[in-house]
Amino acid sequence: MSTPHIAAAAGEIAERVIMPGDPRRAERIAREHLDDARLVTDVRGILGFTGTVGGVPVTVMASGMGMPSITIYATELARHYGVRSIVRVGTTGAIHPEARIRDVVIATHAHTDSSMTELRVPGVQFSHVADQALARLAVDAGAAITAAEARDGAAIRVGAVFTTDHFYLDRPELHARLADLGTWCVEMEAAGLYAVGAAEGVSTLAVLTVTDHLLTDEHLSAHERESEFQRALGIAFAALGLDD
Repeated sequence: MSTPHIAAAAGEIAERVIMPGDPRRAERIAREHLDDARLVTDVRGILGFTGTVGGVPVTVMASGMGMPSITIYATELARHYGVRSIVRVGTTGAIHPEARIRDVVIATHAHTDSSMTELRVPGVQFSHVADQALARLAVDAGAAITAAEARDGAAIRVGAVFTTDHFYLDRPELHARLADLGTWCVEMEAAGLYAVGAAEGVSTLAVLTVTDHLLTDEHLSAHERESEFQRALGIAFAALGLDD
């Protein structure tokens, strides 16, 4: 079995998938957290690894950047490989004044200005929501790491994010309005993942680390972006019922 974008054979993709955007991050997660990890796909440089966590099969696979990319991979995983749960572990830029660099955002909802969902359901403002069971487990896991939050000043945030197709478009007025309505951050994939979840009957969730702050102009370095995801990853594993 293979698809135009995934080279894995039948049985080489687990039902549970951790999905970072960056292939290097996928490789690092697999190397550091999976037992017996093996490369199962590398089409177009999008790396996927399957191993086990506590004896449970898990796949870690990159999504690339943006809603179109994650939509392709998540759809193929659901339709052709029988994947049942996908948790995105990614980075995000804060737009809320209470958010801080290194905060973790559990995205229960994802607003978007993309037209992708309009094409799925013409005439309807579709609501992009995470799987509630995954979100509940993630929130419980976040509450359990309060000591770590207190140590470095980072917090666990729960609520809405804004998914956009534009990375460099400067829209401070829009971001301020969204923040006033309780939106924590801006990113590029969650709404697309949640739309696939609804369409394909797959449980989906995004757990995001704040690497940039659009109000304070703070940024993590490229190295920090690759490494500062351990708290989010722990929450993602817990949401999937895995004891890393």
